Amino acid sequence: MSAAAPGASKAAHSEVGPKKKKGPGALATAYLVIYNVVMTAGWLVIAVGLVRAYLARGSYHGLYYSIEKPLKFFQTGAILEILHCAVGIVPSSVVLTGFQVMSRVFLTWAVTHSVREVQSEDSVLLFVTAWTITEIIRYSFYTFSLLNHLPYLIKWARYTFFIVLYPMGVTGELLTIYAALPYVQKTGLYSVTLPNKYNFSFDYYTFLILVMISYIPRKLMVRFECLCPLNFFF
Repeated sequence: MSAAAPGASKAAHSEVGPKKKKGPGALATAYLVIYNVVMTAGWLVIAVGLVRAYLARGSYHGLYYSIEKPLKFFQTGAILEILHCAVGIVPSSVVLTGFQVMSRVFLTWAVTHSVREVQSEDSVLLFVTAWTITEIIRYSFYTFSLLNHLPYLIKWARYTFFIVLYPMGVTGELLTIYAALPYVQKTGLYSVTLPNKYNFSFDYYTFLILVMISYIPRKLMVRFECLCPLNFFF
């Protein structure tokens, strides 16, 4: 049996060895940079709006009305992140990303927008503030990571601030849904009663209670996904 050629073993090993996962292509990277810059700017607008409204009013009560439109626009714009996962330019779970994004979109439109009585609740400002700071850090993190120039301060904030911001946001979300329950029950908002031609019933009040109960397993799953390295596209 002839001896293996010098370097053949090394070459063979390198061929079967683990390959470094490629990031998004140049076009996809450019798009993601633009998307994250726009989203960072959008949440900065929300942050500035909150500060300006607070300074003008001298109170934190009712600040939601000062940022209602940009909040709805940029939070709804996050739905694109589900598409990013679905087409493969971001290697995150479509399911978990969908849960994360749609839970916020649901709270923005199906609860806070639909039940106007809760818009002046302090709990709304609680989750809006948590979302705003979180998203400024997150989108900045993604932008600089794509550009391969990630400042240490942003990286540190990304993995540190969530310790306070995450429970703060979840608390605000749960309290807002809880505050909406009496109004939903009283008005029958989004509920469908029998009899009807579709032979279908739906109780939105009960649904909101189930949403609150689901927060424990659902938020734990989403938090794990957020901290998992596969969630990042760099």
